[in-house]
Amino acid sequence: MSTCYRRILLILIILGITTPQIAGAASKEEIEIRVDATIDVFNQRVKEGREFLENAKGILVFPNIVKAGFIIGAEFGEGALRIKGKTVDYYRTTGASFGLQVGAQTKSIIIVFLEDEALRKFRTSAGWEAGVDGSIALVGTGTGGSIDSTNVSDPIIAFAFGNKGLMLNLTLEGSKYTRIKK
Repeated sequence: MSTCYRRILLILIILGITTPQIAGAASKEEIEIRVDATIDVFNQRVKEGREFLENAKGILVFPNIVKAGFIIGAEFGEGALRIKGKTVDYYRTTGASFGLQVGAQTKSIIIVFLEDEALRKFRTSAGWEAGVDGSIALVGTGTGGSIDSTNVSDPIIAFAFGNKGLMLNLTLEGSKYTRIKK
């Protein structure tokens, strides 16, 4: 067996072993604590973050999305949908990709619903897929951590960040969001 195939097999085994543990590990309370912490980090890094989130129709927060792959990649995370500051549902995000990729990363994502209709469509779907059921515009920050308002006119926008700040060159297309019971 070639080295390339061994690496792919190893990554698939690791993903197969760890994904079920990640899937069942987070309790409602753990998700709530992580969501609060993610929102706090966002508010610290983005100048108008708190006001922006308070004016949203709803926010979907994924504190820790894990993505790993070698040619074939997979990602997984759990989070909460909040409306007016209160959690109304819990969600899982999953995705798969194929192409030139090696390694693993974690990221946090906050998806902001700016219109009631976009939030309604998301909540009534059995499994909502970015790029198919609706598009999500990734928003960066400008100088001094202010929100780049050029993309804020879209009905659904997202902020993705890791340990080193907001992430660019990232796509959410193909990510699937499914309501879960906790």
